[in-house]
Amino acid sequence: MIELRASAALLDIEGTLGSIAFVREVLFPYADARMDEFVALHGDQPDVAAMLELAAREAGVSPRDVRGILAALHTWAAADAKTTPLKTLQGMIWRDGFESGALVGHLYADAVDALRRYRANGVLLVIYSSGSIAAQRLLFGHSVAGNLLALFAGFHDTTTGPKVEAGSYARIAKTLGFAPARVAFFSDNALELDAARDAGMQTVQVARPEDGTEAVTRHPSVATLAEVDVRP
Repeated sequence: MIELRASAALLDIEGTLGSIAFVREVLFPYADARMDEFVALHGDQPDVAAMLELAAREAGVSPRDVRGILAALHTWAAADAKTTPLKTLQGMIWRDGFESGALVGHLYADAVDALRRYRANGVLLVIYSSGSIAAQRLLFGHSVAGNLLALFAGFHDTTTGPKVEAGSYARIAKTLGFAPARVAFFSDNALELDAARDAGMQTVQVARPEDGTEAVTRHPSVATLAEVDVRP
């Protein structure tokens, strides 16, 4: 058992709390199949229009070139690109799916137990995922374990900064009001863990066999969150 002393646990979702397969085999195809129709129906709404304009800039096409924008969005989706317009639009589409009951957020049982245990210990729980904040809230609000939103003190996505840059983690720690050393970051991704450690955070790699994650030697590694306890 790894025992950490930290005021906050900062957690990735995909491959850490929930299955990579759920995201890649359920959520991504669901959004991709509905992207064209969603843009056609809602493209004139201010929040959607803003993301389409941002996508046009990032793709280097005219904001009036809807076909070009959609082509870029589908290309980014196929590559799992961590672009804010794609992630935001995916989140909007997933909202309809979660609220209708067509989608239910997958979380590992050990992750749900750990979240409840850490929170009961008095540790603040914060999410940092490449998926949009809206999508994160949907997943935890409509999860296999029910509505877990009350467990969390905050949510962060790529608008905070890239997950492989130390500055992003420093900004999150500042937002929490803690020195980075008082925050423990959990992720399956070694490059993200490197960035968090460079910012001064404690790190733990969650290398789940189900997700095919290979453990690295430069960070403490566990197969499930049942192997880690966090207390202030």
